[in-house]
Amino acid sequence: MQAHNPLLDFSDLPRFTQIRAEHVTPALDELLASAMVAIERASAADTPVDWHHVVDAVEYATEPLSRAWGVISHLNAVADTPELRAAHSANLSRITEFWTNVGQNLALYEKYKALAASTDYADLSAARKKILANALREFKLAGAELDAASKPRFAVLQERLASLSKAFSDHVLDATNAYSYVVTNEAELAGLPADVRASAQQIASQNGQSGWAFNLHFPSYFPIMQYAQSRALREALYRAYHSRASAAGVQYSQGKLEWENNENMLEQLSLRAEEAKMLGYANFAEVSLATKMAESPAQVKQFLEDLAQRARPYAEKDWQQLQAFAAQELNLPELAPWDITFASEKLREQRYAFSEHEVKQYFPENAVLAGLFKVAETLFNLTLRADHAPTWHPDVRFFRIENASGQLLAHFYLDLYAREGKRGGAWMDDARSRCRQRDGAIQTPAAYLVCNFSAPVGAKPACFTHDEVMTLFHEFGHGLHHMLTRIDERAVSGINGVEWDAVELPSQFMENFCWEWEVLHAMSAHIDTGEPLPRALFDKMLAAKNFQSGLGTLRQIVLSMFDLHLHTEFDPSGAVRIDELARTLNDKYHLIPQAAFSRWPNTFTHIFAGGYAAGYYSYKWAEVLSADAYAAFEEAAQAQNGNVLDPIIGARYRTEILEAGGSRPAMASFKAFRGREPTIDALLRHHGMNA
Repeated sequence: MQAHNPLLDFSDLPRFTQIRAEHVTPALDELLASAMVAIERASAADTPVDWHHVVDAVEYATEPLSRAWGVISHLNAVADTPELRAAHSANLSRITEFWTNVGQNLALYEKYKALAASTDYADLSAARKKILANALREFKLAGAELDAASKPRFAVLQERLASLSKAFSDHVLDATNAYSYVVTNEAELAGLPADVRASAQQIASQNGQSGWAFNLHFPSYFPIMQYAQSRALREALYRAYHSRASAAGVQYSQGKLEWENNENMLEQLSLRAEEAKMLGYANFAEVSLATKMAESPAQVKQFLEDLAQRARPYAEKDWQQLQAFAAQELNLPELAPWDITFASEKLREQRYAFSEHEVKQYFPENAVLAGLFKVAETLFNLTLRADHAPTWHPDVRFFRIENASGQLLAHFYLDLYAREGKRGGAWMDDARSRCRQRDGAIQTPAAYLVCNFSAPVGAKPACFTHDEVMTLFHEFGHGLHHMLTRIDERAVSGINGVEWDAVELPSQFMENFCWEWEVLHAMSAHIDTGEPLPRALFDKMLAAKNFQSGLGTLRQIVLSMFDLHLHTEFDPSGAVRIDELARTLNDKYHLIPQAAFSRWPNTFTHIFAGGYAAGYYSYKWAEVLSADAYAAFEEAAQAQNGNVLDPIIGARYRTEILEAGGSRPAMASFKAFRGREPTIDALLRHHGMNA
């Protein structure tokens, strides 16, 4: 069957051009059956308690299943079709049930505990001891220690939560795809850059319409908020965007009631609370933090409160200045929600004499990629070059990473553009992890790097905003963490086994290079003239770097506090609605009022469909780590009067952070690189909040 079903071919990378929805169920039938047999054998009473017969046996049996399901889930996110969605949905419960049964397998759990207590334990490598510790923790969190009467209910919870998570994401995607706003009067487009108009005209043409069509995918939506002089146009798009997947969205965004996510959220929260209680925790936040660096919800809340207090004076100044500018210069004495981004862009242009659109012209795709690759090659002694492999869409590019001697280290796919059928946002995912195979050969890792930028229009290449350049660097940082690992045990190689609130360290670390003159100048070439970014324009960008950073920080505090409250104090069956809680927390921690119709929690996929439940704070937590790590490069450059692309510091960062992966606690890796524990000083300085 392997020759006929591409999902069962693990000899190389996925055969994307051949995979069809009808391959999914037969492949999983075979892989699940094989994995179940191996699990039974590993947990049998007469199976020796040693690494080979227990841990390795489970790992080798489940790795093909994980890879196949990873391909299916990836396609579901980037190439959604009704047939693939149905196949994914039909098998999601089977996959969830399998992993729940593994986690609750008391006999297998006893094997792992016996191995940890055996005389062989002392001879295990540090990586294997970490794997064992992680596994014992995961058994407990999976309900292995529950009594026999409770396990079936716990399994039902896991299956239902997986189903709800997928439904939440599907509803957001469907609500986003469904909306279209067609402009037929060109006067309504006043203020919009030429490339935004051209893209909208292309969308309309593809839909068989005349005029200009706008949708809720970010590359189409956000320029309206930034540049459209038509307040009515801004309001229409804003209302649609902020009411997606809600009952209000039916009115504003051509939505359907079956895409409404409110009941989905309430059920997820209720089931998570029940799960926590079954496991002996006070709330789901405690369950979530069991696998993170933070020790308790109280510690997270204190961290966020402290950061909010530090940021508030800067945010108050930001807000006062924006309101005064809007009233005096834009004839907007009261800022509506759909005015804020527009007014902010106008203020930025006036204060710093440049616009985001002006900067965008200097960052065509190929120049940006060449610059990004040059940073990685210089810092980490690598070579990156184009390669060939089957992909899921013609726009997807494929690359290889080699070491200094030409040895293959990793591959990655790059899917840059927004399109229908592709989930919004940007992310890195594991296509294949590094590990030592049974024949002794090393399986090289591969990664998916996915963004949602504007596609090229006509003969010109795509150009990226500076924010998009930072997003690309961010996801590439995740990719380097996954791809440059030197750990041969899959469970702790790359990003595997890394605490969730530390996993953003390498990604946010890479963003810092987007503010270095040497880096930006070398990766810029004006779309029309080919001229590099002028120093004068860079200086303006640098002066504007912390423009409204206080307000931006408070927005992140609101999101993080909302997530934390949902999973500690919120009663899903109580009288307070989720949108009311969101509004209350916004009023407490932010300065900008929230629109009455806003239902942003209904599209908060990070916590309801993306694994960040009670963990959204980790973006700010990890930013403390990443800023402090980057400060090592700044200090070296200052001491040597050089630039930050220091290969000596880069080699140490690669060794202690990237190569170590999840083989040791994140704090141990950080201290090995920095020589001490992290401080918040660099974060505050990078945001201009250290005065």
